[in-house]
Amino acid sequence: MLDIAEHLHHWCEEGRDFAVATVVSVHGSAPRQPGAALAVDTAGTAVGSVSGGCVEGAVYDLCREALESGRGRCERFGYADEDAFAVGLTCGGEIEILIVPVRSGDPGRPVYEAALAAAARGEPTALARPLDGTPGALLVRPDGSSVGTLGRSPALDRTAAAETAALLSAGRTGVLAPGADGTRCGERTVLLVESSLPPPRLIVFGAIDFAAALVRVGKFLGHHVTVCDARPVFATPARFPDADEVVVDWPHRYLDTQTLDPRTALCVLTHDEKFDIPLLKRALRLPIAYVGAMGSHRTHTTRLTHLRTAGLTDTELSRLHSPIGLDLAGRTPEETALSIAAEIVAVRRGGTGAPLTGAGVPIHRGVEESGAVTFR
Repeated sequence: MLDIAEHLHHWCEEGRDFAVATVVSVHGSAPRQPGAALAVDTAGTAVGSVSGGCVEGAVYDLCREALESGRGRCERFGYADEDAFAVGLTCGGEIEILIVPVRSGDPGRPVYEAALAAAARGEPTALARPLDGTPGALLVRPDGSSVGTLGRSPALDRTAAAETAALLSAGRTGVLAPGADGTRCGERTVLLVESSLPPPRLIVFGAIDFAAALVRVGKFLGHHVTVCDARPVFATPARFPDADEVVVDWPHRYLDTQTLDPRTALCVLTHDEKFDIPLLKRALRLPIAYVGAMGSHRTHTTRLTHLRTAGLTDTELSRLHSPIGLDLAGRTPEETALSIAAEIVAVRRGGTGAPLTGAGVPIHRGVEESGAVTFR
């Protein structure tokens, strides 16, 4: 449900009752990953999605039923071999979905409201809920502190909070199964844990026309986008109205002031050695997801020579995506931005960037299956 926190936070502020269906697990080919959610209020208004359309109608009805009964449940949907138009995933996968009512007066409502408010503000937040649909919810913060209860025992709450905090630190949504008494012994309590982190950062160095297009695409993909350039005449909010921040500073000096996480992507579009070399020397030694630099093949060769002279190793240089982007043969700023964004997504998800036609690879791949960097 944290997947659609902003919508649900508004519903809570308006006092609406609603039910939420959340994807718990995915097997085989399926369009949405664990944590994807669909919510339905008492008026029948729906927000979000759990399958991209395959089972939305059936899940919508289950949400309406949960609102009326006040009881949660877990349902599994798979491909219907005998009838491709029956309820099921026609793409051949299987998903498990948790449906939970969130009604005024329910004991867990304040916990849900607090979790949704925190996620809507962009704060790191995790929410743990029993997978059997019984009441109980635990909001967990990065330091392991928690609000609410799973309704079993204080020992289970403490253990679940600690294990949930570990998933949150990795930005993962998944299933936990601690023992009902808080240990690994005896009967297990299976929990769905959703993690919500602030948007991943995209920092664009170089206030050029290509940067303006990349900012728009980056925002569309859900990034917090910063534009940085040492030239105040070019780095202005008026030229980059879609950016979250526009910074006038030398790129390497700005980078030195930032605390970046492994989801961060850096795009160096200045193709000017006095900016690029000091910046890339630092960037390629940071534990971040992506570093790309614009320029021709000739520029790239010269750049590598300068970076080796600056002391970078071949292993560090292998992290540099240059010339930046995938080969789309694009020419306009918008086409170039699409090429760059496509490469960032491919690195993030472990894709090849090759056409799917004849590739023989799964269309939808999880982080563990693809070996990709975990962004969220």
